[in-house]
Amino acid sequence: MKQVTISNPFITLIVLDYGAIIQKLLVKDDEGRYTNVVVGYDYPSKYPNDTKSLGACVGRYAGRISNGGFNLDWKNYPLPTVNGIHLHGGKEGFAKKYWTIEEIDHGDEPFVRLSYMSKHLEEGYPGNLKATVTYKIRNNELFIIHEATTDLTTVVNMTNHSYFKLDREDNIDHYFLRLNCPKVVETNTTLLPTGKVLPVEGTEFDFKSVRQIGQTRLDTPFATDDNSSFAAMVYSKKSGISMEVNTNQRGLVVYTPNNFPAICFETQNFPDAPNHPHFPSSVLRPNETYRNASVFKFDLVT
Repeated sequence: MKQVTISNPFITLIVLDYGAIIQKLLVKDDEGRYTNVVVGYDYPSKYPNDTKSLGACVGRYAGRISNGGFNLDWKNYPLPTVNGIHLHGGKEGFAKKYWTIEEIDHGDEPFVRLSYMSKHLEEGYPGNLKATVTYKIRNNELFIIHEATTDLTTVVNMTNHSYFKLDREDNIDHYFLRLNCPKVVETNTTLLPTGKVLPVEGTEFDFKSVRQIGQTRLDTPFATDDNSSFAAMVYSKKSGISMEVNTNQRGLVVYTPNNFPAICFETQNFPDAPNHPHFPSSVLRPNETYRNASVFKFDLVT
């Protein structure tokens, strides 16, 4: 397992070739100490046994797909399921693959680019898909850019699955959260979308104005604002660290796990979009390029 470190005066980033995983992301707190703001293992050898996709690049399709697969251009593609649900690309998905380190640059804007070739019908998906993820740091910003091309029409939805932890506390109730997400993708008891996209106003999902998370726990796909790249902001007064999320994606899955203090911001398309024609399209055709470009900006608050 290979490990790559890039850094500047604000951020140090450690990435693994396994799963294209963000192992550590170090930023300065209000006392000038470096804080690792993602949950991860100290030893890379632990990751093959991880079941939470800690810091990984998730694909070929992040999130849930129903109906045991999907229809595309009048052909059905069955996918592996557990209890009728296909999750995060299948039994292994991109998070359990070794990626190729394509390029490392330690210049003024350091970056590392990794790639993975997903073969035709891997996990049931059509097309030989060339996927890349680029991690770049510029000043106090982390850029995560997913791209993909295919030789056959397919579906694709990639995201980074980092669990952010902005301080050393044992819960996130005190975090302040704002979501620039006017609507929520309604889900059923199995967390599959019902097909409805509903206003958040007056519900527990309304974080349009900043407020404390408190006892709210989320595993929720939101629809971002069509007119803005700004998707979310979260901060902790305990550390003084704030994080702003900007993305070109129309979906944002916010996840707060029950068994450890952290919060995920999965910038992506809507879950199960291949089975909901009125959702934003996840179809990628030959001669097109899929691109998920997201920026995580860190700052200090008082």
